[in-house]
Amino acid sequence: MTVTRDTVMEALRSVKLPGGGDLVGADLVRALVVEGGAVRFVIETESPEHARTLSDVRTKAEATVQALDGVSRVSVALTAHGPAAKPKQAAPALKLGRHPTDTPDKQAVPGVRHLIAVGSGKGGVGKSTVSSNLAVALARQGLRVGLLDADLYGPSQPRMMGVDRRPASPDGKTIIPLVAHGVTMISIGLMLKEGDAVIWRGPMLMGALQQLLTQVEWGELDVLLVDMPPGTGDIQLTLCSKFDVRGALLVSTPQDVALLDARKALRAFQTLKTPVLGLIENMSTFICPKCGHEEHIFGEGGVQREAAKQGLPFLGELPLSVEVRLAGDGGVPVAATDSPVARAYERMARRLIEAL
Repeated sequence: MTVTRDTVMEALRSVKLPGGGDLVGADLVRALVVEGGAVRFVIETESPEHARTLSDVRTKAEATVQALDGVSRVSVALTAHGPAAKPKQAAPALKLGRHPTDTPDKQAVPGVRHLIAVGSGKGGVGKSTVSSNLAVALARQGLRVGLLDADLYGPSQPRMMGVDRRPASPDGKTIIPLVAHGVTMISIGLMLKEGDAVIWRGPMLMGALQQLLTQVEWGELDVLLVDMPPGTGDIQLTLCSKFDVRGALLVSTPQDVALLDARKALRAFQTLKTPVLGLIENMSTFICPKCGHEEHIFGEGGVQREAAKQGLPFLGELPLSVEVRLAGDGGVPVAATDSPVARAYERMARRLIEAL
């Protein structure tokens, strides 16, 4: 029997909540993905306190779906996005995209111990996927983690992290971030209508980044990862020249063309006097899910050799995996699951913790 989305949703109607009602009736099921016999979804609650009361419900939901004919594997994440905004706050008088304000010295982000940029020399190397999964992996190691989507022209973290609510702004100045998979996160994509484009010149981009760092109530964080746009433009210049950045991580595929641009990004961070904490090789290998054959599609070991050449730490290899893509599209980063693929991100998180 082939399991379908409707079959899963109908089964989840039998999972009752402590205060009455069921998961589906209470509209708590998000980012449901059915791929063959694999099922993934998120139970989204209004607050961390509410989430803590639903651990048994998560277990029951997982068991209920696992019992369906045709289901081979189930992954259920329990998240809290914080309280929803009141109606009068649904469209706060919050203006993003101003010109940046001058600061005499580099700023620290209040409450943040380590501000870390995640960059790449070119697009398409999986930098945003690495950012979201690394953030979740660090949170699962017990750190208090934040994620800022600074790719203002192409924000993708709302989809990857499975969040779609507009952040609240109680006074038109302060921004209340959302929480997903144990990570505090914000993205300009949460403040735009779906399909809207950001058409700003450099000064507005720089001002928006400054606002997202200083006007968001980040709380106390051990690490704040900043998912940068590709290249070496205004966002990189603003972050590294105006803020106290602990260091940068560079993501590249092993192919020569990607490494050419990665070297440019490396030189840019060095010029801006930002330490490079390590290099990450993404899409290092592909293992055929049908026959198990392993193929180095983009070349083998290019990033590791480059790290050795530059005298920089190599934080690890990440596979090219259909599961990673499906997880990101479904709003549940693979690092939030018990998949074997998640172990690569777990190892990378541990190496980064050691480097810090």
